[in-house]
Amino acid sequence: MSTRFDTKIAVLLREDLEPWQRLNVTAFLVSGLGTQFPELIGAPYEDADDVPYLPMFRQPVLVFQGTKENLKAAHTRALSRALPRAVFTSDLFATGHDEANRAAVRAVGTADLDLVGLSVHGPRNAVDKVLKGARMHP
Repeated sequence: MSTRFDTKIAVLLREDLEPWQRLNVTAFLVSGLGTQFPELIGAPYEDADDVPYLPMFRQPVLVFQGTKENLKAAHTRALSRALPRAVFTSDLFATGHDEANRAAVRAVGTADLDLVGLSVHGPRNAVDKVLKGARMHP
């Protein structure tokens, strides 16, 4: 059974990232969504032996890739549409903890952020417009 969701969760990664960076950035970018939108989280899981597991998103996370210019344009469109978003900048690869991550983002103006990843959540059509020019991650 396939379900069509009214909203979309999407991650856009800069195409020149190393594989480990792509995975790390994706995990960080979606980590806050459930705290801001608890309705995105389903019920906890349990296997046949009654071992419990944490709940996960109720809908897919679509991962895209694009150029540095694609990321900048997508960021601008996400801001103009006031969509919930998270950013990951190249500076965050050099930090070691959450407080340093926030300080690194805070130190740079919006137009000058060196984005390597962006996540957005919102109505399907709005997210599709934000991601214009990006392609699905292979």
